[in-house]
Amino acid sequence: MLSDVTTPERVDHVSSQEYAWGYIGSCVPFVICLLLVLNAGKIGLSMEMSMMISFAIIAFWWFGLTLPLLKTYQQKYYVERKPHAMQNSFKRLFETIKNVRKEKKIFLFLLAFFFYIDDVYTIIDMATAYGTALGFESTGLLLALLLTQVVAFPFAILFGRLSSKYEAARLIRVCILAYLGISIFAIFLTKQWQFWLLAVLVGMFQGGIQSLSRSYFTKIIPLEKSGEYFGLMDVCGKGASFLGTIVVGVLSQTTGQINLSLGALSVFFMLGIVFFRMSEKREG
Repeated sequence: MLSDVTTPERVDHVSSQEYAWGYIGSCVPFVICLLLVLNAGKIGLSMEMSMMISFAIIAFWWFGLTLPLLKTYQQKYYVERKPHAMQNSFKRLFETIKNVRKEKKIFLFLLAFFFYIDDVYTIIDMATAYGTALGFESTGLLLALLLTQVVAFPFAILFGRLSSKYEAARLIRVCILAYLGISIFAIFLTKQWQFWLLAVLVGMFQGGIQSLSRSYFTKIIPLEKSGEYFGLMDVCGKGASFLGTIVVGVLSQTTGQINLSLGALSVFFMLGIVFFRMSEKREG
């Protein structure tokens, strides 16, 4: 939708704003549900019932915030529906995949994105499991995740403003290098205050790397094919999320050192920045 709601000149700013308000907005149902679960016994609810109510709150939250989108959003770049829509969809998908292989800049960026966003998602998804394995208290871990979202809000806006002074590619490189440092820092993490510091550092660069990657991709793809290309980007992002999880799981089981296994993600960040630099040098 990004290419439909803004202009190329404002795409970095708008993408950052969207992520920023998404982060802080998600804190509202999170806090409500967290209070409900933590105080279930005090208000006469079982843990199972409090969890069910929490899921219902999230469902209503999504439904309510979808209504303005359904009412106001108009798609500009799309493909007219034709007979045999399913067949034509797969045909266009295969054509897009072939075109990506020919367009080196897009191909190299997707390859870079696959590696560095995999690590970002792995750090986010496995944060609580990592803290639990180190023996940290569960309530503190959940509050640390909340802190990450709160910190991500102003820093996502900050990266959006910085994009008006610096190229998005340069800021993405900064974020990748920052995450490389975070993954190395995780190797030496032993105390809960260090986990809180890790949560703050992740929040500082989470919004920048996600929002600017999306807006950067918007600039280098043909807008009339944004649906197909963003579909590939989503496959690279969601499909890659298993890789880092597998690496952390296998290494932690074989070595018994979850710190070292999370630190191993630094290899993927290095691959990500190498392929990203290669993509920058390509014009098409």
